[in-house]
Amino acid sequence: MGETLQNLYLGFSTALIPMNFFYGFMGCLVGTLVGVLPGVGPLAGISLLLPTTFGLNPTSAIILLSGIYYGAMYGGSTTSILMRIPGEAASVMTCIDGYALAQKGRAGPALAISAIGSYIAGTASVIGLMLLAPPLAKYALRFGPPEYFSLLVLGLLVLGYMTGGPMVKNLTMIVLGLLFGMIGIDHFSGYFRFSYGLVALGDGIGIVPVAVGLFGISEILTTAGQSIRPEVIKPRLKDLLPSKKELRDSMAPIGRGSLLGFLIGIIPGSAHIISTFISYAVERRVSKHPERFGKGAIEGVAGPESANNAASCGALVPMLALGVPTGPIPAVLLAALMVHGINPGPMLIKEQPVIFWGLIASMYVGNFILLLLNLPLVGIFVNFLRVPYKILYPTILMLCVVGVYAVNSSIVDVWIMIVMGILGYVLRKYDFEPAPMVLGVVLAPIVEMSFRQALAMSAGSYMIFVQRPISVVFLVATLVMIILALKPLVKKGKDWRERFTKVEKDEET
Repeated sequence: MGETLQNLYLGFSTALIPMNFFYGFMGCLVGTLVGVLPGVGPLAGISLLLPTTFGLNPTSAIILLSGIYYGAMYGGSTTSILMRIPGEAASVMTCIDGYALAQKGRAGPALAISAIGSYIAGTASVIGLMLLAPPLAKYALRFGPPEYFSLLVLGLLVLGYMTGGPMVKNLTMIVLGLLFGMIGIDHFSGYFRFSYGLVALGDGIGIVPVAVGLFGISEILTTAGQSIRPEVIKPRLKDLLPSKKELRDSMAPIGRGSLLGFLIGIIPGSAHIISTFISYAVERRVSKHPERFGKGAIEGVAGPESANNAASCGALVPMLALGVPTGPIPAVLLAALMVHGINPGPMLIKEQPVIFWGLIASMYVGNFILLLLNLPLVGIFVNFLRVPYKILYPTILMLCVVGVYAVNSSIVDVWIMIVMGILGYVLRKYDFEPAPMVLGVVLAPIVEMSFRQALAMSAGSYMIFVQRPISVVFLVATLVMIILALKPLVKKGKDWRERFTKVEKDEET
């Protein structure tokens, strides 16, 4: 423990050097703005700003880029709550209850709880990163393709079971998302699938146009079609801070979201996105009043936002300890380190302690900076709702188009966003929840790749999924979930059979 404290002192002495502190502050500020702008997100922000770090020393460069990373995770909740547009993919779940709270005049508390939850989760996960990186990274490496496939199937079923509403509708949305996620080049054979001759679809349908379309454009279409225009909310100063009840109701979801997010973050994949879905599902399942979710439950903001930021730090565990990125954003950070001549891995802590512990300390400082940046700005952000809809909605539409186009400079992505917006409008009219569809789009390439890699390992034998202990555990849990899901259907069928038998007896009588 003494050695850890000594290393942490080294880290803070590095992070608090005026130049490094300045780059950390700028990273947090730029990251927050990147997160607020719909469609850009941390991946595009880091990628665009990576060339600007070439003239910096490695420590300053990684502090700046990591600041953009978790700053974007903070900022993504702002447009989700105020406009029902996810600033980045991990803020999709925040749209549901965050926007409902804004419609009730509680946008200020929703933004404040988002900032507080993000700070607590971010700080807790940095402690976990500092203390548990080596053992957790080793455990994550035990997962092979069979384990990934079984885990993802279980995760999809858990989502369908816990999201609420008819499970058939939820699973339909998941399957639809998986089908959309399979568009593009087959990585095994190299053939184009479902692309209809569009080369731009070779990389598949991006999560950004799908999320912005389903949640942003559909909201504009839904509201524009109402005969009575929604009342523009004019929040008062005293309404900007959460009440004691809202703070009390948020503490347990923040704790659960922090733990879930960090543990999920070390598993390869889009962990920060998956963790928000799981956290929301868990909070809805454990709540004594699940009917409030979707209508403005503060727990639906606190849990996912905490999980989002905790997963962001958890994803750095295998990247820093083993040099294994668990997703596209850690991969870009890994590339940034390599550009500056640093090789992440087991020897990083011993050979480059200034960089490793400087990054850890900068994340402590960065979380505090983000809290100071976000809480005072809550009042400014909430005032966006005072803009008349005839001005606000065209502005939102412009931001959606610009944000989506900026990611890949592709007009096809803009058309995808429009199509998804129309689809989201239709789905909402028929009471389908679009959030599971977004997860299906995200997981489709990982599910398919894991499945085909597992079969390649076993020469086509499906027995590989039951021959691996961890995979068997996940499959058994999946079977249990199926049984739990079928139980209400069996009971309903039994009731119908008893009713039909009773009718027959009455007719005979």
